[in-house]
Amino acid sequence: MAKPKPTSGQGDRAVYREFGTADPLARPVPDLPPAQQTLQVQVSRKGRGGKTVTLITGFSHSPEALATLARQLKAHCGTGGTVKDHTLEIQGDHREKLVSLLTAQGYGVKGA
Repeated sequence: MAKPKPTSGQGDRAVYREFGTADPLARPVPDLPPAQQTLQVQVSRKGRGGKTVTLITGFSHSPEALATLARQLKAHCGTGGTVKDHTLEIQGDHREKLVSLLTAQGYGVKGA
């Protein structure tokens, strides 16, 4: 006899959940001011089919603030990109542009 497939939201097979589907152990990320953050800007090609992307890591922002910052950086570079696991990925090699823009916004930036 085949097992029934779990419906959406029941993949972990929890019997009772008091506060919804959010992870109870996850802590909110504090929004630190830019002067208290040190970002790393690096260029990578691994796992992307030979395409070059600029990675920016080290953020301590909420996902909404990170999405807003990503939108600004993509518009400044005139290219696409995404946010994955508190890491910004900007398509292409835009290291110099991003380092100068983030420094102007008050972030501590290290180029790798």
